[in-house]
Amino acid sequence: MPFSFFLAGDLAASSAPAASTIISQNLTAHVSEASQRFGIPEPWIRAVLSVESNGNVRAVSPKGAMGLMQIMPQTWQGLRSRYGFGSDPFDPHDNILAGTAYLREMYDRYGAPGFLAAYNAGPGRYEAHMKTARKLPNETVSYVKALTQKINQTDAPLTSGATYKVKLSWINAPLFAATVMPGSDSSIDHGKSHDDLFIPSSKPSVAP
Repeated sequence: MPFSFFLAGDLAASSAPAASTIISQNLTAHVSEASQRFGIPEPWIRAVLSVESNGNVRAVSPKGAMGLMQIMPQTWQGLRSRYGFGSDPFDPHDNILAGTAYLREMYDRYGAPGFLAAYNAGPGRYEAHMKTARKLPNETVSYVKALTQKINQTDAPLTSGATYKVKLSWINAPLFAATVMPGSDSSIDHGKSHDDLFIPSSKPSVAP
């Protein structure tokens, strides 16, 4: 079943070329494949895709993020190497799978909904925020708010061997999960938020 995209305003990437490149084909198969491969619920992928690019295959952000899932060039190269994607970052299939793989990596490092902030701002910026109280960009705060509101309307489990039931809430749930990024400074207090908007919490528990 085809899905539609909403206009995300300033959150959507600028597009080049113009409206003729806005996709109309059914991306359900790509989203389904990405969901099955990386254990991210399909509604989550659709939500990220719609906010990131508004469904524009050729979307390029002012900072150079590319395609439907708005992947930075350096991140794309790493994902391509790890998961065997092709050479075209704008290919809808590979871009959706790469973006979903990155969502999974960020989730495994930070839990929910902190993975959304790391996806948008980058794990380095997220780590700096946690370590030094450096504020996250306003764009990232708005991005997390928009996505948690959308994801909170679903009850899709996040699966990876075991099944995680994750319910996100912008008002009541934290941005930050009490997890430590592999290879990062373990002295960082990942359970403490340095932004008054957020409340600390633990990593999602495994559903019975």
